[in-house]
Amino acid sequence: MNIEIAIGPLLETLSIYIWPFIRIGAFLMVMPLIGGPYVPIRARLLLAMALTFAIAPTLSITATPEVLSAVGLVMMIQEIGIGVAMGFLVQLVFDAIALGGQVIGMSMGLGFAVFLDRVRGASVPVLGQLFLMLGMLIFLALDGHLEMIRLLAQSFRAMPLGEQGLSLPIVAELLVWSSNLFVFGLKIALPAITALLVVNLSFGVMSRAAPTLNLFAVGFPVAMLLGFAVIFLNMGVLVENVSNFLMLSISAVSQMLQL
Repeated sequence: MNIEIAIGPLLETLSIYIWPFIRIGAFLMVMPLIGGPYVPIRARLLLAMALTFAIAPTLSITATPEVLSAVGLVMMIQEIGIGVAMGFLVQLVFDAIALGGQVIGMSMGLGFAVFLDRVRGASVPVLGQLFLMLGMLIFLALDGHLEMIRLLAQSFRAMPLGEQGLSLPIVAELLVWSSNLFVFGLKIALPAITALLVVNLSFGVMSRAAPTLNLFAVGFPVAMLLGFAVIFLNMGVLVENVSNFLMLSISAVSQMLQL
């Protein structure tokens, strides 16, 4: 008995899900928390498939090119770019949080206390990882992950499949937004850096007044204790700044999609 399978209708049906899956998969690859290596690839794949089956039937997909054609390759690159750009805008805030924690840790003398960051593949100060975990908890408390998924679903209406990709003005806005990495990191680290600078200047004056004083034995624990005290006293402002930065990043995603 011969069984004939019509490949054309099957590919046409699959194209309804393939193109949304590409954008959703690229987004989840870069999205904070979910895009980290601590989330198994199978879990991300299943989540991408679940979101695709939930979002794709609600879309009015026009005629799409074949996946294996040259036009399909260009469209695939466009969809990957849109998904990566949306996740990049929020992921940048987490990089700024980690950068601020690393600067504080180095100023306190905790540069030797490093931890392997699996996301970046490098050894970073432990204090930076502490700040990064704090940012992740705030992101979850603000329902940022749900808001990002909502924006992902709305992106298919703001940027329909196959009609347009990332325009030059949007790419320029992404480059401008990336400069906020240093601004956010400086705002997070500025209170502790200022206090530690005053301490170092004080020990510099003491070294001139008492040259025989062992500043390494005295200054190192004092700078460390003062750094932890400043972080503890500044925790409320730190949480507020991180919350504001995350909300600004989500607003930037909405502006990129022109919602």
